[in-house]
Amino acid sequence: MRILRPAGFTLVELLVALFITAILFAMGYGSLSQALSNRKEVEEQSARLTALQQAFRVMEQDIELMQPRPQRDPLGNGYDNPLVAGQNMFGSSDTSADSSGTAASGAAASSAAASSAAASSAALGGLPLLSFTRGGWANPAGLPRSELQRVSYLVRDGRLIRQHQPVLDSTAATPAEERELLDRVEALSFRYMDESLAWSTTWPTPLMQRLPATALMRARPVAIEITLKLKDYGVLARIIEIAG
Repeated sequence: MRILRPAGFTLVELLVALFITAILFAMGYGSLSQALSNRKEVEEQSARLTALQQAFRVMEQDIELMQPRPQRDPLGNGYDNPLVAGQNMFGSSDTSADSSGTAASGAAASSAAASSAAASSAALGGLPLLSFTRGGWANPAGLPRSELQRVSYLVRDGRLIRQHQPVLDSTAATPAEERELLDRVEALSFRYMDESLAWSTTWPTPLMQRLPATALMRARPVAIEITLKLKDYGVLARIIEIAG
């Protein structure tokens, strides 16, 4: 009588099977790791683009609602203009153009400005580059305050900062509230279009210096051009028209 022994695998067969399984697992892990890495990169790029769009949207909403309302000096010695322009982080050389060459000069100015951005950024980081009075400050809680708001924009440590005062006519002891809009910012500049449709990097423009002091105190640009230089996106520019 023949005795049947249960069939099994030899040691060599087991080792070969384990080797093949390890290769399959390694291939699968590599593909999974690459897929997860690609997904993370896409999510980071999407978040970066969203932050960039949000930063431009906030600046656009502020500038569109600019109001001709001066701000009382923090020391009480007088009033600051509705718009106070600091020295641009792209340099302070004045560039202007007539209405027929506005778009072309804007592109040329942005390209030329980028070359001196790094040096200007190091020297001027942390100083307000633009301060102005805006309207339409939402008040859903019904607090006893004005709808006007004093807003400032600056770049500090590579971050675009929006500042605002809790009250319009604040004192030197009133702390400003800050909000970080964007990081990896190398430089920021503004240009201003006056009523003659000429661009200038300073405000008031040289042509406006002949106006009476009362007119200068309430003067506003027709439009403002924002130019940002980012470490990842390069130079970006946007022109915002001021309502009214």
